[in-house]
Amino acid sequence: MPNSSLPSSGAYLPGATVKYVIETLLTRIVTQEYASEERLPSERQLAQDLGVARNTVREALDQLEARGMIRRRAGSGSFVTYDPDGEASATSPVAADVGPLQLQVMRGIIEPEMMRLAVINMTPRQIEALSVVLSKMEAVQADATAFVRLEEEFHRLIAEGTGNPLLLACYNLVLDARRQAFRTAMYRRHLTPARIAIYQRGYNGLFNAIAARDIEEASEFMKLSLIEDQRILLQED
Repeated sequence: MPNSSLPSSGAYLPGATVKYVIETLLTRIVTQEYASEERLPSERQLAQDLGVARNTVREALDQLEARGMIRRRAGSGSFVTYDPDGEASATSPVAADVGPLQLQVMRGIIEPEMMRLAVINMTPRQIEALSVVLSKMEAVQADATAFVRLEEEFHRLIAEGTGNPLLLACYNLVLDARRQAFRTAMYRRHLTPARIAIYQRGYNGLFNAIAARDIEEASEFMKLSLIEDQRILLQED
């Protein structure tokens, strides 16, 4: 499936407790414990549930809203806006204009370095959050849409694990482009139950490499994943 640098001047990098709240709520949203359009528990309830201060919850919710995962309504609370089926139109005009080959080029540039940094920098808590998503992926048998949704969250957690907020922002844009209709339709055709099982074994190996801090093995998985996506894309032409 130790931080080597400090954020550059002016960059926001949440503290460990805020990260914990963000990761916990993200996992609950992505696994649909909190469904799309569902109202989240109040800040007070979340603070009690997670054993943190209310201002920590508030800061985490601010970050989730900035990522487009929730929407805050004054006097009403926070509501999930994450699209579990990955079928919503791209939120960024840039992502909406990206073609399949352009997306692959960008992934080839960013993902290998992203993986290297994540293996070095991911905290035990972040690795644990990754294992939660992996468990959900391994439970999928035939639902291609659910698998793709969880696969994207797995990669997003890896991007977050780099500890680089600028890289994470760039990769969120990549994920936005990956949710376009051409990719969703393509994977629904190719993600048969047998292929899902193959991918599950691969992601299990990737997670083990990350947990073992094995940069070479994790990077090799990423390269093979890009090659496989390229092969499927060319079959569509």
